[in-house]
Amino acid sequence: MKIIGLTGGIASGKSIVASVFRELGAIILDADQIARLVVLPHQPAWEDIVEFFGPQVVNEDESLDRAKIGEIVYNNPDSLKELNRITHPRIMQYYKDEMRRIKLEQPDAIVILEVPLLYETNMDKLCQQVVVVCVDRETQIKRLMERDKMSYEDAVRRINAQMPMDEKVRRADFVIDNRGSMEETKEKATKYYKEILTGA
Repeated sequence: MKIIGLTGGIASGKSIVASVFRELGAIILDADQIARLVVLPHQPAWEDIVEFFGPQVVNEDESLDRAKIGEIVYNNPDSLKELNRITHPRIMQYYKDEMRRIKLEQPDAIVILEVPLLYETNMDKLCQQVVVVCVDRETQIKRLMERDKMSYEDAVRRINAQMPMDEKVRRADFVIDNRGSMEETKEKATKYYKEILTGA
């Protein structure tokens, strides 16, 4: 089993690259999806989050109001730290359980850990290689504003809350530059994946 980390900045294009890897046969473990699973209503992480943030972050169907939590934590570093303290150990345990299961069932699998905060949470230590998807800062801001319908100031604040892109690129084993067209990015991702398969 090969474990490859996939990361980058917010709105840098990780999901495009992940979709290429999935089409080529990789198993994708997506941190955002796993983060949603561990905070389903009345799971331990859900209980802890509601206790810390209060009932105003709970929707009528008892799911968490992710937008409201996002507003709170991106304006308050202490709240973000607490949210991470609650969720990250549970997410990490889910990853470990899944990887153990995959190793037993598909020992030759290529597993992609798609994790926005791969380096920040030290999950790169689980990986044999790390791929970073990058764009320049202005492109990142523009895409984030368009994707999440947010102001320039909010987009900058979200980006500044993460590790600088330059640092992620510096640490990467392989970099996919996503400033061009989607086709170009898919070609780069395909080329990299084929190199992984052949052990190049």
